[in-house]
Amino acid sequence: MPAARPRLLYVTDLAYGARGRRYCDEDILLTSRLRAHFDLALCHPLDAAALMAGHDAVVVRNSGPVLGYPREYEAFRARALATGVRVYNPLTGKADMAGKQYLLDLTAAGFPVIPTVDSAGDVHRLPPATRYVVKPRLGADSLGLRIVPGSRLAAATAGDVLIQPHVDFVHEVSFYFVDDDFQYALYAPDPRRRWELRPYAATAADLEFARRFVDWNDLGHGIQRVDACRTLDGALLLVELEDLNPYLSLDALPEEARDAFVTAFTASLNRFVRGVPGPAAG
Repeated sequence: MPAARPRLLYVTDLAYGARGRRYCDEDILLTSRLRAHFDLALCHPLDAAALMAGHDAVVVRNSGPVLGYPREYEAFRARALATGVRVYNPLTGKADMAGKQYLLDLTAAGFPVIPTVDSAGDVHRLPPATRYVVKPRLGADSLGLRIVPGSRLAAATAGDVLIQPHVDFVHEVSFYFVDDDFQYALYAPDPRRRWELRPYAATAADLEFARRFVDWNDLGHGIQRVDACRTLDGALLLVELEDLNPYLSLDALPEEARDAFVTAFTASLNRFVRGVPGPAAG
């Protein structure tokens, strides 16, 4: 059992530079609030494996794409699993935590996702398009993403990549969940400015869409971000399901909504370190 004040190792790269986002501001805010409830230590992701012992849980937050240190990340995962250290989000995630294979799996299962294949020879299975998005199967943060015309597709798809039709959309919208509970939604009114976000009033249909992916992932505990695009006909299609270290864009929220998220996050962490199931499992 954890101590009266659980001990958390909070993993973040405060120096990571993300386009249009300041990771460090978000983690400074969150850790300043979590200190009231937990004994908290911060560390860089490259140090997490060496420092995790002696903590009740390791919280992976804005640690940057693990593509920059794949061997160290795999060593961290292996040590955590071998020693039984609790990691938040749990290491059982089936979405971005495990690469982009889930886009293929969800396409095959008929989920409302941007149709995805992994071979130029399978492009006939996609809706007709003049341009295609080609991305690495293990990509993150748009690294390696290219938009290519159909005439050049065969030459652009060497290697381990995924292929999608280029979808024209009205806007992108993200839905944020803690322990399967919806918290808030944000959208980018201008498709050219992905990270200029505003609060979004999600409809019942929107939440039904987003919850399908959270239910499919079946994490139980943790933070998930469902990224979608609104197509020209009004439908939503999944772009990404972030279940490793989703950026939360808390600075785009009004204070009351930000406080509500921190409260939900704190309660989730308390349940997690004590082995208490999340609300949906109760």
